[in-house]
Amino acid sequence: MAENKHVILTGDRPTGKLHIGHYVGSLKNRVALQNTGKYDTYIMIADQQALTDNARDPEKIRRSLHEVALDYLAVGIDPKKSTILVQSQIPALSELTMHYLNLVTVSRLKRNPTVKTEIKQKKFGESVPAGFFIYPVSQAADITAFKADTVPVGDDQEPMLEQTREIVRTFNRIYDRDILVEPEGVFPPKGEGRIPGLDGNAKMSKSLGNCIYLSDDEDTIQKKVMSMYTDPTHIKVSDPGHVEGNTVFTYLDIFDPDKEHVAELKEQYQAGGLGDVKIKRYLNDVLQAELKPIRERREQYADNMDYVDQVLKEGSERANKVANQTLKEVRDAIGINYFG
Repeated sequence: MAENKHVILTGDRPTGKLHIGHYVGSLKNRVALQNTGKYDTYIMIADQQALTDNARDPEKIRRSLHEVALDYLAVGIDPKKSTILVQSQIPALSELTMHYLNLVTVSRLKRNPTVKTEIKQKKFGESVPAGFFIYPVSQAADITAFKADTVPVGDDQEPMLEQTREIVRTFNRIYDRDILVEPEGVFPPKGEGRIPGLDGNAKMSKSLGNCIYLSDDEDTIQKKVMSMYTDPTHIKVSDPGHVEGNTVFTYLDIFDPDKEHVAELKEQYQAGGLGDVKIKRYLNDVLQAELKPIRERREQYADNMDYVDQVLKEGSERANKVANQTLKEVRDAIGINYFG
């Protein structure tokens, strides 16, 4: 067996249930890596990061913590193969963040394109919370605490990984120690990194209300699919339609394993004679088949929340031991373990 690698993803903030964009963008990747047996896998629920822009509504984060945990277990994250941890329960992460902040300039953080985009989306302006502004450094602490060299993320998280690599190189150079590990990203297959919202918006987002959640019931999924954006010029069934930018066909490309049939549907749609209602019904069947087992497992776990809490507690305890060891090495390198 190949030498174990450490894997952690820090992008799942507990601000609600997870949707199929999360599933396509990262969750499937994590399950696949976990199941190879080649990785020492750490999967984080980043509640502290979520508090950076939800500090006035901590109940939302506490409530969502369980929602995310249920989604993890439902998609196949196995506590026997992966360590599921809660960020706020690992005190070493906060101290590592503080040490790393001394190695990063404000101007560098301002140039981070992911941060710039999110600040704009959230309309912070000059009132961006300091904790939110520095969260790339917090993510670096999350990754390096476990010496992760492999991190499954969405395409938009590459700037975060580069920030982490810069911090690692700077720390190891300044303190002349080869302690921290540079991570590499594992990205979704080409074309599957981001799934558009139901309304055709480039991003699926809770705030935009254009999501299908992993926990949605059968009727809810059907209603959402039937409301999806297609081709506004395809008014009559006989009209030739466009598949580019047509959300239904984008979803079929991602979720339907029968690629030949999808190609046939595209050809029919473009030629005219295939209605939107028919392809939406077909997509509904595809999504129901994909999501039904996930929803059913989720319901089973939801009936045993004591077990879910036990998974989070034990995972956080295991993670604490690893993070504390890394912190000791960092403190030794800096020279601030004054009393042994």
